Amino acid sequence: MYALVRADLQMTAGKAASQAGHAFLDAYLHAAPEQIKDYLSQGGTKVVLSVPTEQALCAAYYQARMAKLPCALVIESQHVMPPAFDGSPIATAVGIGPVTRAEAKRITRGLKLMK
Repeated sequence: MYALVRADLQMTAGKAASQAGHAFLDAYLHAAPEQIKDYLSQGGTKVVLSVPTEQALCAAYYQARMAKLPCALVIESQHVMPPAFDGSPIATAVGIGPVTRAEAKRITRGLKLMK
């Protein structure tokens, strides 16, 4: 499974971990039972990748949807974001999976592990 988290928001490590957790769970809940069974039988790997902007995040989500992969877009409100935001909901993360590395590669290629 993959969580793509926005780097431009400069979230704390805890906030980014929370957003990745939402992304993993939400995508998992969109998966078919056979995808979940395969995922669990193979060890349940999770990878968190960094995405530079909201536009890139939304593009990845769109690509996953078009590929018919289980995926979810995490939308967050200002109450847990830095005060510089005006309160409008913003996309913070995308979950993709359970999928194979090959299925995710064309979406995740070029993205770096989150630091």
